[in-house]
Amino acid sequence: MAIYHMQAKVVSRGSGRSAVAASAYMSCSRMYNDYDGIQHDYTRKQGLIYQEVMLPPMAPLEWNDREQLWNAVEENEKTKDSRLAREFVVALPVELDKGSNISLLQDFIKKNFVDMGMCADFAIHDTDGHNPHAHILLTVRPLNENGTWQYKTEKEYLCIKDGEEKGFTASEFKTAQKQGWEKQYRYKVGKKKEYLTS
Repeated sequence: MAIYHMQAKVVSRGSGRSAVAASAYMSCSRMYNDYDGIQHDYTRKQGLIYQEVMLPPMAPLEWNDREQLWNAVEENEKTKDSRLAREFVVALPVELDKGSNISLLQDFIKKNFVDMGMCADFAIHDTDGHNPHAHILLTVRPLNENGTWQYKTEKEYLCIKDGEEKGFTASEFKTAQKQGWEKQYRYKVGKKKEYLTS
């Protein structure tokens, strides 16, 4: 049976990386990055077995072209240290054939990422026939039902009402506040930290 291996990374401008370059590398292709004007050419790289872009139903159809997808991500992120994508490298069972590994990956990516609104770009590599592995590149921001990017993270406030605690997102808090929920803050009481209302 295959030895388990999974590596997770963040593709970030802060570390000098580009989502377009990461996608070009894993798909062994040539792609132009509109953000910085650099052409990334990995067409001489060997070992590509399969590649695919998986999109949620609300994503624009032109994003099936990975160059357009990752350039849209790069365009949406404005800061010089933006997190652009999540990248996973996963070992695949050598005992399974190519078709089974593809099905396994498609099912895993759909259930865990695409169904949550993320766009996924993946490729299977194996240079010597003994090391099948997949590179999975995911958008950091999921898409809303209307096809617009969501926030990367969303604040949640721990609130209290009549002794009951509940979390509310920033957008939900205004309504909750009208219903009598009070925001709690973290205070240091002696050596312990406790959540209390202001």
